Amino acid sequence: MSEPDSNLAFARFLKFWRGVHNVSQEQLSDRIDSSPRHISRLENGSSRPSQSMVTDIASALQLGQRDSNHLLIAAGFLPSTGELDFQAPELKWLRKTMTLSLKALDPYPAIIINESSDILMVNRGWVGLFSQTIGKAALDLVTNNTEFLFSRQGAGSLISGWEDTLSVILMSLEQKTLFGDNQRDHEMRDRLAMHENVPADWRQRAAKLEPLSSFRMQINLNGELKRFISLHSTVSTMGPAAVLSGPSLHMNTLYPEDDSLDLSQLCEGDLSHPLLHS
Repeated sequence: MSEPDSNLAFARFLKFWRGVHNVSQEQLSDRIDSSPRHISRLENGSSRPSQSMVTDIASALQLGQRDSNHLLIAAGFLPSTGELDFQAPELKWLRKTMTLSLKALDPYPAIIINESSDILMVNRGWVGLFSQTIGKAALDLVTNNTEFLFSRQGAGSLISGWEDTLSVILMSLEQKTLFGDNQRDHEMRDRLAMHENVPADWRQRAAKLEPLSSFRMQINLNGELKRFISLHSTVSTMGPAAVLSGPSLHMNTLYPEDDSLDLSQLCEGDLSHPLLHS
């Protein structure tokens, strides 16, 4: 692919957003201290912008985070990501949507987490299940799903092929730190890599395994060992490269392998948890 061809995605985005905001090449060049000729070269793909210029253009066109990130990706740069403020007043609609989703999944245990694996919301099935397995007092202290999975006192003792699963989870976190500079991700990676139950060869193990969107757990229900599949799915905005271009939420749901298993008992009684949907 020639260099001009590789710049065409950015060129199309730039021309599109100029048109949306009715900004001429001359006006845009004035706003970012450039020249109309250079803006023209960017739009015909004969010139490639620097990362700082992409950021300046996005600011000059008053683009939001998602659209600014699309512009960065189109120019060949990594997007700028941040945590989603799930409690922000303007996201009341999102909280309501996630609440309805969790209620609809009952009695299947489910949680909503953010990019850092912080648990934002849980359903009654999840509270009922893990209250039985680790106890209510311990469950009330659980705030991060990844750390919960790494803990033998938490969900870790329930996972089949635990060491391989931890290796793949840690590799995913490792690669996330390579993409960005989120200090919290680095700190979690370092802390979990030192966990006593992480195998010394976790990198080599994970390199041989496919990334996980699901894994199996064995859980004792009423004296019988039952197998569950933990499914991970992403909730993000619509658009190209949506998972990369903006903050997203993730849903983890447990489904029994035995389709005939009745989980309605999990939702019975007076259940409580700080993050239980309301």
